[in-house]
Amino acid sequence: MKQLIDLSTWPRREHFAFFSKFDEPFFGLVADVDCTHAYAEAKRLGVSFFLYYLHLALQAANEAEAFRYRIEDGQVYCYDRIHASATIGRPDRTFGFSFIEQHDTLAAFVAGANAEIEAVQQSFGLRLNDTTGRPDVIHFSAIPWVRFTGLTHARSFQFPDSCPKISVGQTYQEGATLRMSVAVNVHHGLADGYHVGLFLEAFQRLLSQS
Repeated sequence: MKQLIDLSTWPRREHFAFFSKFDEPFFGLVADVDCTHAYAEAKRLGVSFFLYYLHLALQAANEAEAFRYRIEDGQVYCYDRIHASATIGRPDRTFGFSFIEQHDTLAAFVAGANAEIEAVQQSFGLRLNDTTGRPDVIHFSAIPWVRFTGLTHARSFQFPDSCPKISVGQTYQEGATLRMSVAVNVHHGLADGYHVGLFLEAFQRLLSQS
């Protein structure tokens, strides 16, 4: 479900009009999060750490309303719930796109995600289709081989895109703390640094208390 935003009364209407004219309307930043507790909890539960933090990242993205905004045919909509289109690796070092539905419980999320991961790993190519290309998703990728401090995305400026893009890097030890870099790229017509901060604040809270 989605709700149409009334642009005539929307406080961001000028921001939206201004940045939507840019060839590259996305901006991004990278921040580190403390994932010490979340990593230990995933191991205790016997759950993939990737799926554990992906579930929490989707919770945080759904909390941040700006991350649920999408541009469709020049209009702005707010989705009730968003999910993940994550890149899933295969043994041959290629990857495919996926659609991983968000669920309220970790168990239901992991069950659905594992089924989708299996489908990707048994397939070939990118898996570009109406499901993996849904607008009500976060584009998500994990780069566990690299501790990055910056990140860019391949983008076609001719293709209308307003989905936030979240990437995580390699975990690393800093004293007694396990940390991980998170890159967040969003359409500037829909969100500012403040809204990215809200997402990161929610993500860190969930990582620390889950």
